[in-house]
Amino acid sequence: MNHRAPPRMLRLLAHSAVFGTALLMLVPFAWMALTSLKSDTEALSGSGLLPADYRWENYTAAWTSAGLHRYYINSILVAVFTTLLGVSYNALAGYAFAKLRFRGRRVLLGTTLATMLMPPSVYFVLAYVLCARLGLVDNLPALIVPFIASGFGILYMRQAIRAVPDDAIEAGRLDGMNEADIFWHVVRPAIAPPLAALAVITFMNSWNSFFWPLVMIDRDRFRTLPLALADLASGQYVQSWPVRMAAAMILTAPPVIVFITFQRAFLRGFALPHT
Repeated sequence: MNHRAPPRMLRLLAHSAVFGTALLMLVPFAWMALTSLKSDTEALSGSGLLPADYRWENYTAAWTSAGLHRYYINSILVAVFTTLLGVSYNALAGYAFAKLRFRGRRVLLGTTLATMLMPPSVYFVLAYVLCARLGLVDNLPALIVPFIASGFGILYMRQAIRAVPDDAIEAGRLDGMNEADIFWHVVRPAIAPPLAALAVITFMNSWNSFFWPLVMIDRDRFRTLPLALADLASGQYVQSWPVRMAAAMILTAPPVIVFITFQRAFLRGFALPHT
């Protein structure tokens, strides 16, 4: 079949629409960044887009006024451990569903799929009761353990691992490798882009999580950055809008850095054909 390239004008219109949409999405972020560098008078008066005098001390005020360093450490610990444990568990579960044959596999796979069809509000109360009985309330493990297993992560890894040739896995078994060695030396290198994509998604979801930490955490020492930012936005710590915007920039910095660092692997992870 002969596939002709689209006309130049059509490609130009498509690219213009994509770039225009991207610029529109960047407008709130740019406004937040510029406001964080203004004085209180400039921010409230709305006189001009660019600040007359760039006030970098707003970031110092945001960092020190609410003690954000404590919440920053908590958020980093929760996001990093959730990502490492979640990606490892989901990849191993995906490998089991994709390449191993065991009793009840179809039932477990169907149950995993069913968890993606229900809104979180359906099993929220049950999740809270289970975490309370396990002692996972008002501590950092309460923000990590419930999110290690993910229906999306398991099914995504399963689809990625299904694309790994069975001949390569059988060759490893003939060489005397156990399933753990096969996964680490044969499967893992073949699914590196999907692993990176899942890691980015898991990190961002954990970093931006607000409702679950709001319910599970009472003590201030275990609060995460989104909770502290909500208090900061309400004026509990400071009244300055530029300082609040600086705190919001501090909150968004790690996800942006993670995505920029792994964007190539992230895009490849979703562009690779999955069987």
